[in-house]
Amino acid sequence: MTQQLLMIEDDTRLASMVGEYLRQSGYGFTHAATGAGGLEALQASPTDLVILDLMLPDMDGLEVCRRIKGQGGDAGRTAVLMLTAKGDPMDRIVGLEIGADDYLPKPFEPRELLARIRAVLRRGGDSAGGSSVSAGSHKVMRFGSLEIDRDARSVSVSGNLCELTSYQFDLLVALSERAGRVLSRDQIMEAVRGRELEAFDRSIDVHMGRIRSAIELDAKDPKRILTVRGVGYVFAKQQD
Repeated sequence: MTQQLLMIEDDTRLASMVGEYLRQSGYGFTHAATGAGGLEALQASPTDLVILDLMLPDMDGLEVCRRIKGQGGDAGRTAVLMLTAKGDPMDRIVGLEIGADDYLPKPFEPRELLARIRAVLRRGGDSAGGSSVSAGSHKVMRFGSLEIDRDARSVSVSGNLCELTSYQFDLLVALSERAGRVLSRDQIMEAVRGRELEAFDRSIDVHMGRIRSAIELDAKDPKRILTVRGVGYVFAKQQD
């Protein structure tokens, strides 16, 4: 089945060029020039991934992202790839904090956009190749009250489901599969194979904060994902 992409971008010339390139690459493509129009298009038909510009004429792209991720059911799990202004890390950090799956600074090369799209969809377990994290021999991992189901791509604590993006799920699996081992940020990025780590990239730290908020009793005093200063992170073997 052809995967469907929606681009929310007020630059119609750019959208036309991107649309032609992505259609040639085998994707279905729809364009909306405003945030409101994009949300309507998302409600009207199933969409696998939204390419979202943060500078829109009618509303802040971050607000559009919040509304997408705040929807129930499959719509709320739609992947979001943000287009941000080059050299503005704050937009990227805020976008990742509210649930965006990846970002790409403007201007960008179409081939890089295509690579990012494929990586995000792959992390979501789509037909292009499934989860980017090896499933291993055990489909469900349990650490105290924390349960990670790799087949269902779900995480629960004491039976309560945790809300994570597909990328955050893969980060958690990468850490939990290596419980007790201290991993650098480079090693974590390599384990999930999402994209190369950029210099001074804080996205891993942002995602870790989101994961902690979802699975820790107190995200400010984590017991499951621990920070090793100057090195990276370690997933605790023994948990309550």
